[in-house]
Amino acid sequence: MWEGVDQVGVGCWTGVAGDGAAGLWTGEMAFVRMVWVMAGFVAVGLGAAGVVLPLLPTTPFMLVAAFCFARSSPRLHRWLMEHRLFGPAIVNWRRHGAIDRRSKILASGFCAVALFLSSVAGLSMAVLTVQFIILACVMLFIWTRPDAPDG
Repeated sequence: MWEGVDQVGVGCWTGVAGDGAAGLWTGEMAFVRMVWVMAGFVAVGLGAAGVVLPLLPTTPFMLVAAFCFARSSPRLHRWLMEHRLFGPAIVNWRRHGAIDRRSKILASGFCAVALFLSSVAGLSMAVLTVQFIILACVMLFIWTRPDAPDG
């Protein structure tokens, strides 16, 4: 059952089975919960890799992980939402649809570096053009999102 908001002010899954018995996960529900947890861990892994790999985005994967954990594990969802590095971006996105200015600047820098490195690597003009168009669309999306509120 989907229920209101959790401690950090975003919606969460309560873990209540269809018959209303709190915490009851049997049969198909247990399988579905396991799939959500596994998908959440895959998303966290990809997001964590994105911290060091410039072309792999971190925040979208962490948003997916939060979505998955909200449907499977209140403990894992709370851990991710309260994480000092990933939590604030997820909360800002969920509450305000916002991206903080620092993240926008970092994303812009990484996109510029990626395009530069592709050019130095000698990729064809066709590949560079496609890459430029995709990165320009990404930047347009990022910079048209509101800035996250202070505090």
